[in-house]
Amino acid sequence: MAMQKADAAQPRLVNIDKKQVLALELRRRILLMEIAPGAVIDEQELAEEFGLSRPPVRELMRQMAGEGYIELEANRPARATSMSYHALRDFYLVAPMIYIASTRLAAENARPADIAKLRRIQDEFRAAVEGGDVDARIFANDAFHLEIGNIARNAYLLPSLRRLLIDHARIGRTYYRDDVSDKAELATAAAQHDQIIDAIERRDPETAGRIVQAHLELSRRNMAAYAVPEGMEIPSTS
Repeated sequence: MAMQKADAAQPRLVNIDKKQVLALELRRRILLMEIAPGAVIDEQELAEEFGLSRPPVRELMRQMAGEGYIELEANRPARATSMSYHALRDFYLVAPMIYIASTRLAAENARPADIAKLRRIQDEFRAAVEGGDVDARIFANDAFHLEIGNIARNAYLLPSLRRLLIDHARIGRTYYRDDVSDKAELATAAAQHDQIIDAIERRDPETAGRIVQAHLELSRRNMAAYAVPEGMEIPSTS
């Protein structure tokens, strides 16, 4: 009888593993723009690809909708969250407030174990930058800022930060330029990560907030450099 119970439980454990694999892969595809913003996500295709039934796929869709990856509407198929020029404008208007607030709070609440984890993530970011691995860099950057949000320990800020990070990754994937100027900016971004960690470790929220604001400005200028034709001046925001 005990053997029968164990056997009955086994398929559920397999489904949990497959669901976790699907969750990681679906987030990867959305962040790296393999699934374009606004594109339909077919539940049946995913169920067949990952060897799952429809209910766990549908449950994952609801979870990812809550995290901001997917848009769900009644009687319509699931779609990757859209990203229009309005969304880009909203991102750059709101991102400084959320990033600065979460980074300042992290500087107030950080523990030694938090700093150690941030430095491990930063090692991955630097390795990706030095190795020219764009996808790994995007994931490490996402993990870096998300971990700062976790360290902030604020239930109101974290959902907004998670949503911002989705579009931050997609913006980075869209506007990345493989040239000398971009490599210089990536080196600056990596140095700023180190400075942010140091400020958090020193419990210096003012410096941490100031550095993360400059860090975001790199992203804004990189997007502007991509959008503005060569030879045209990019206006300053100062």
